Amino acid sequence: MHCIGIDIGGTKIAGALVDAGGSVIRQQRLPTPANDPDALIDAVIGLIEELAEGEEVLGVGVAAAGFIDAQQANIIYAPNLSWRNEPFKSKLEAKLSLPVVIENDANAAAWAEYRFGAGVGFRHMVMLTIGTGVGGAVITDSKMLRGGFGIAGELGHLRMVPNGLLCGCGQNGCLEAYASGTALLKAAKALASSSDPAGQRLRELQSGGQELSGQEVYSAIQEGDPGALGLLQEMGSWLGQAVASLTAVLDPEIVVIGGGVSVAGDLLLDPIRSAYLEHLPARGFRPELKIIAAEFVNNAGVVGAADLARVSLAPKVN
Repeated sequence: MHCIGIDIGGTKIAGALVDAGGSVIRQQRLPTPANDPDALIDAVIGLIEELAEGEEVLGVGVAAAGFIDAQQANIIYAPNLSWRNEPFKSKLEAKLSLPVVIENDANAAAWAEYRFGAGVGFRHMVMLTIGTGVGGAVITDSKMLRGGFGIAGELGHLRMVPNGLLCGCGQNGCLEAYASGTALLKAAKALASSSDPAGQRLRELQSGGQELSGQEVYSAIQEGDPGALGLLQEMGSWLGQAVASLTAVLDPEIVVIGGGVSVAGDLLLDPIRSAYLEHLPARGFRPELKIIAAEFVNNAGVVGAADLARVSLAPKVN
């Protein structure tokens, strides 16, 4: 029996019908009506009904960027969608004939990797998603760590620097402020606007006096520009230090790096690995974990959300 996975982002809603092996049977995308909660509900319902047509469906998993409560029913806080204490599960189930499970988007992506991707064969896994922000998820003893209130795994908000850079969460010095795609672009803009010779190629890539874009920074990285690579290596160093600290607390077997910035591959992974080893507590007297890239590129959210719904709902059906 199939499940449906829905991944709600700030600009698009992705949906897929997914089988028990994690394969996508059919999928669809549509723009997110982010400023109209009622329209968003209707869009998600329409997408679910389209994907379920003619199929026997066990249930629906919905992934969203934000804090999800311990009952996996309410979206406590979703900054990109202006939701505060949104009873999303009950609103969907009132208009559907299917049970619904709500999940954090990073948790869903991590679960896809754990079940069907880079984490297969491991029982203890941490995932960091490096995109606009830094998302995180923890799987321990083959179970998703959700915490007492349902919002564990916000790894991007580990404090790295006391009284450091301001983070979008309102605190200072978080990992996200130093190691997200947003932080990388900000650092690249600062380098390009300086007189530092290392910023020469970034200055050249700015078109028509416009501000530097993320794509232009990535182009400089692909070209092997020393200035852009230096910024990426610094980003990797912050991430590696965070992984070392997480190791002391969680003792995972593997850390999976996903998100848009992870397309840089070993150019990002190598400095993460190096900094992890440099800062690993009791190095030489404990096993060293693996740090690898995520295998899913676009479908992690929908596949993970669908499978988490299956795991949650199957015992209730049998």
